[in-house]
Amino acid sequence: MHAPVRAQNPRKKSAKAFWLKQLHTWHWVSSAISLIGLLLFAVTGITLNHAADVEGSPQTVARSGTLPPALLKQVAPDDAGADAPDVKKPLPAPVAAWVEKEMAQNGAGVAEWSADEVYLALPRPGADGWVSIDRHSGAVSSEATSRGWISYLNDLHKGRNAGDVWKWFIDIFAVACLVFAVTGL
Repeated sequence: MHAPVRAQNPRKKSAKAFWLKQLHTWHWVSSAISLIGLLLFAVTGITLNHAADVEGSPQTVARSGTLPPALLKQVAPDDAGADAPDVKKPLPAPVAAWVEKEMAQNGAGVAEWSADEVYLALPRPGADGWVSIDRHSGAVSSEATSRGWISYLNDLHKGRNAGDVWKWFIDIFAVACLVFAVTGL
């Protein structure tokens, strides 16, 4: 005689269906995230591989000006000699705001302070920039160079000067690829 066939417990069946649906959902969501990243990395991989064939036309904008006397006091060297040379610290907020308004540059970031100059490097994907402030005269000069969209995307591919948001994207993309691969098994 054959043993009677027992019906599967409805709770087990329901739990199995739930987990299969979850697996399917995680698989297609992670595949969508992975697809976006993979497309970006595939296209920029080609442009990086053929960088000599892709012409760039950098555009540079130079500006100059003079800090108002009230702001110059905030960056001027200390007369008592207590001002330590070659330190790194941000520009004072009013000076940073002036740089943003008058030089059309980001005044945030850590600047290099020497005895004669405050130098703020402003690298970013696809572009570079800097601001230099003479601590004695208040003369300010700045330069911003843009190398175009292809350079921007190539720099993102390499993670060059991309910032924390991009680091988070790369981490999420990597986890999504892992989830996609594991759930695809």
